[in-house]
Amino acid sequence: MESGSYTVHIVDDEEAVRKSLAFLLTMCGFTVRVHASATSFLTIAPTLEKGCLVTDLRMPDMNGVELLRRLDEAQALMPAIVVTGHGDVPMAVEAMKAGALDFIEKPFEDEVLVAAVRKAAVELLARPDKAHSVPAIHARLDQLTDRERQVLSGVVAGLPNKTIAFDLDISPRTVEVHRANIMSKMQAGSLAELVRMALLAELEPQGAATRSPRI
Repeated sequence: MESGSYTVHIVDDEEAVRKSLAFLLTMCGFTVRVHASATSFLTIAPTLEKGCLVTDLRMPDMNGVELLRRLDEAQALMPAIVVTGHGDVPMAVEAMKAGALDFIEKPFEDEVLVAAVRKAAVELLARPDKAHSVPAIHARLDQLTDRERQVLSGVVAGLPNKTIAFDLDISPRTVEVHRANIMSKMQAGSLAELVRMALLAELEPQGAATRSPRI
């Protein structure tokens, strides 16, 4: 799909951020509309066609998770990218459960956002993603060790490495090694992609893992 054949809707309560993102995406050839609040966007969303959404996660009138839930209720859900602060991964996971396609952690490079918006365009075409089909994801999960699956559950729950390490009675450095192995085995290019695959496979996140011997 050509970038000009659909509209990118930017929802953010900060005017400077709206202008900056709109300028970036417009320069990349996208058609862009900006919205100062989730509430104002929600009122027109049911009338929109061929669009994708870039929304901040934390906004004063309505957060990004609630916006996605309300869009779903209005049957107006579109491919959505949520922009989140470093400490908001659990909330970003909730956004993906509510229908977000991707999430991007601040600060991010311009190319990261542009790539995510282009991926949203592919989503609009509703092409089946064989690489991310549920059977393919389960096949990759089967390659994980028991410890890696425990670490993955903690990651999906949005737990920081130190918390996962404490729950599993291992060192934070060991958690980092397991996370790197998980990303490789799952063929995930980003944390958001890893979470999305786990959600598709209905992997249950665990708030705290059962302690077991160090590995």
